[in-house]
Amino acid sequence: MQSETKSAVVLLSGGLDSMVVAGLAREQGFGVLALTIDYGQRHRRELASAKLVAGAIGVERHVVLPLDLRAFGGSALTADIAVPKDGVGSDIPVTYVPARNLVFLSLTVAFAEASGAHDVFIGVNALDYSGYPDCRPEFIASFAETARLGTREGAEGRPFTIHAPLQHMTKADIAREAARLGLDTGLSWSCYDPTDDGLACGTCDSCRLRQKGFAEAGLTDRVAYAGA
Repeated sequence: MQSETKSAVVLLSGGLDSMVVAGLAREQGFGVLALTIDYGQRHRRELASAKLVAGAIGVERHVVLPLDLRAFGGSALTADIAVPKDGVGSDIPVTYVPARNLVFLSLTVAFAEASGAHDVFIGVNALDYSGYPDCRPEFIASFAETARLGTREGAEGRPFTIHAPLQHMTKADIAREAARLGLDTGLSWSCYDPTDDGLACGTCDSCRLRQKGFAEAGLTDRVAYAGA
């Protein structure tokens, strides 16, 4: 168990995975600092969820950082491109945001260094996911070394630990972890393309993976889906 005075920074999107990761950091005794990136995402509902999750977890500080990636575009989440609704395929989908986790982890480490924290938590997953390259274990390992080389703390022998505790879990495993931690998963948000009346679409990749996970875990997903 870590000392309660030791802080960790959690990259908190407002989704199920980041909620569970924040719960795990808290369970390990860390004082949780949360960073949420407002990158102009289509599914802005997740920003409200991030605030709800931060409150439920009891984070010590929650920074919502504006970084409008719509200026770059190149993704269905940041440009006027339709979100795919035909199921999870084998190719990297158009919902991939160019270098998102590379950029976000850099900002998370910057927040950690400024805050005196040396532990960073991210909810990437490499089993039940959409095939994004910046969710793979080799990327996380490589980034940890980059952070060591590119920061004052790393250069002075105090490197950052990048925790990715969900990396080898299925969505069902993650749903079970949420239940074990006593988290209210209804506060989280996963849908990439919510309806005008605020329901999850139920057919984008993220919705499909989430619903599959809860079904396989035998648990009830408290998020409301269109047509349900």
